[in-house]
Amino acid sequence: MNIIAITACPTGVAHTYLAEANLKKHAKKMGLNLLVETQGAVESEYIFTENDIKLADIVLIAADKIIDMSRFADKKVIRVSVTRAAKDASGLLQDIVSGNLVPELMESRNAKSANEPATAGDKSTLLSQIYVHLITGVNLMIPFVVAGGILIALSFSFGITAATPGDPHFSPLAKMLSDIGGGAAFALMLPILSLGISKSISGNAGIVSGAVGGMLAIHTGSGFLGALLAGFMAGYITFAIVKYINLPKAITGLKPILIVPLLSVFITGALMILVIGEPIKLLLEALTAFLANMGNTNAAIMGLMMGMMVAFDMGGPLNKTVCMFAIGLMSTGIYEPIAACMAAGMVPPLGIALATTLFKSKFTDQERETGKVTYVLGLSFITEGAIPYAVADPLRVIPAIVAGSGLAGALSMALGCASRAPHGGVFVMFIPNVITNVLGYLLAILAGAILTAIILRFIKKDVPQTVLEN
Repeated sequence: MNIIAITACPTGVAHTYLAEANLKKHAKKMGLNLLVETQGAVESEYIFTENDIKLADIVLIAADKIIDMSRFADKKVIRVSVTRAAKDASGLLQDIVSGNLVPELMESRNAKSANEPATAGDKSTLLSQIYVHLITGVNLMIPFVVAGGILIALSFSFGITAATPGDPHFSPLAKMLSDIGGGAAFALMLPILSLGISKSISGNAGIVSGAVGGMLAIHTGSGFLGALLAGFMAGYITFAIVKYINLPKAITGLKPILIVPLLSVFITGALMILVIGEPIKLLLEALTAFLANMGNTNAAIMGLMMGMMVAFDMGGPLNKTVCMFAIGLMSTGIYEPIAACMAAGMVPPLGIALATTLFKSKFTDQERETGKVTYVLGLSFITEGAIPYAVADPLRVIPAIVAGSGLAGALSMALGCASRAPHGGVFVMFIPNVITNVLGYLLAILAGAILTAIILRFIKKDVPQTVLEN
């Protein structure tokens, strides 16, 4: 059987390539001819040729985002979640070979309409579509947040008030960094988020209404939550206008350049100003006040919950949702949650890497060798570095990393650690004034990593000696 497969996750990082590796590994064991094209953050090492597609008996789409299906007209297609391919490639391939997964025939007229992501249950649902739209917007926003946030952090290295004209510590360089990072890149965060969500829903037609909705989230004071709602409103409003408003053929050309942008911007803007903006603003103010007045005990509980959620799916929907919430709070001047998220996100790979160093009998030679790279991933706040170990032994690894990350998040919040950079891992600690209570922050990360390693020591089984020798 000849199988060609596309792997793609919303973030385009971990699951995309883990699915690729596992599919290739198990296909080789089963004697299947399998080619994989990744659609992730970097260009795929292999792109299907026309001959590959022609000879393929099955086209496997292991994706949680929109895939262009036009190449696969008249082919038998099986669609699953990328998570299944990453975690159970063997079972997936067995189901394909045995016929338990029945392929659909991708007819030419249906190829374009089939551009939709699969879900964990292999059936498209509204909830999964909403998640894909949300993550699309977040992924588009993150580079602005990271670049802007770190430039703002660099401006603080000259002094907290060094970018303020007239201040005794004023520095033109600090102001320039602040203007670029905060006045430009960071200021675009909400419009870009809203634009990305809207574009994911309604294509290029949703760009204008999405961007305007995000700007109105700033003007109405509804902030991050307002931008989220604006993105979805703009996207679905634009989608409805494109689908249901039909014009005479003579003036059809006016629809994309006049009718759609005019109506979508007006309706989205009116809803933001008249309906959405004020209630969300009040909710955001209440949330900000609650977080600002939170005591150490409540802060620790919040950090514990955030830390556990960050680790549970290692870069998946829960992780992204929590981090997105923390990034949104940065725009209101609340910097402790993002510090807790970053500490908790570093712990899973660091804790596992530490365990591979201290408790070698628990890991194969390959896992111990990979552990050296996992240290770097952990220090860089790339939680996905823990995924290969979690896939191999989920019932033991996941509880260990959840416990360690929960401890790190709780300690970070309880000790009042805050971060003015949304990413960068431990490396942002070298920038003065970026991390509040650096020693406490290091303690939180170290404690979480040690706890994870110790738990793995006691609950993970020793690897058979024959495996270590091989």
